Amino acid sequence: MTRVLRLAGAQMGANQKADSREAILARMVALLEQAAAAGAKMVVFPELPLTTFFPRWLFTDQAELDSYFEREMPNPRVQPLFDRARALGVGFYLGYAELTPHGKRYNTSITVGPDGCVLGKYRKIHLPGTVEPRVGDRFQQLEKRYFEYGDLGFPAFRGPEAWGRPVLGMLICNDRRWPEAWRCYGLQGIELMLIGYNSAAYDPMGGDSEDQSLRTFHSTLAVQGNAYMNATWAISVAKAGVEDGSGLIGGSVIVDPNGRVVADAKTLGDEIIVADVDFDACRQGKEKMFNFAAHRRPQWYRAMIDQVGAVPPA
Repeated sequence: MTRVLRLAGAQMGANQKADSREAILARMVALLEQAAAAGAKMVVFPELPLTTFFPRWLFTDQAELDSYFEREMPNPRVQPLFDRARALGVGFYLGYAELTPHGKRYNTSITVGPDGCVLGKYRKIHLPGTVEPRVGDRFQQLEKRYFEYGDLGFPAFRGPEAWGRPVLGMLICNDRRWPEAWRCYGLQGIELMLIGYNSAAYDPMGGDSEDQSLRTFHSTLAVQGNAYMNATWAISVAKAGVEDGSGLIGGSVIVDPNGRVVADAKTLGDEIIVADVDFDACRQGKEKMFNFAAHRRPQWYRAMIDQVGAVPPA
């Protein structure tokens, strides 16, 4: 059984507030078709690819806010993407804003197999930003206001036989910066991490200490370091460009289990990146340097569970 999967990242350019769902979905289907034409069997879309990154705005009209959320997935407004993917025999990772039947709101992603069935679901745990808007700032980061913290943990799951039955995991945007999340998946034997993001090209919490170049560097660094330390492939895919005057970084990458970038986006627009992912390449790290059974010492890690803020020594 082959354990090589041709994987594609579908980086997207900006979605403006005025863009229709039909126009955005047409772009996504076009990217899916480009990836399939390149031989990809799995395509990763960004975080919140169906809309603009709406947490940068303060909404006082509940109906307007609700318009950014999906009450079920799939639904008639996104069914054409599911139908085309199934027809092409291609699976995909899709982010979206989820509104549950019980009124809960999450920043969510799913992975769909080539048969159109959902393989796994994840809800973002590391929500950045604030609940209340910051006075005087043109753009906000209000994920804590509009979403609840994810309640599903970090559940790894298996890909289909046609992909070599790899162990898969999902993260969303800010999650990729937290090594605890990666290690939870690493302890489940992860072989491919799927990540979508919308990251500001400026410091989203105000100030001028971070620019597009630094934030792109940090985005890539986080994926490289954590892929290496968990001996896993990783793909991290952006929605990039300028949305309604607010910049988003690009920097979509596919990273191997040694932390090396094997494919990367060159633009801030709609773009496909592709790589052949050999899941057996994970064995070197998992059986040697990061052989957890042989080398981990969890009795000394208690503070990572019990403690939230840093506590300096006396």
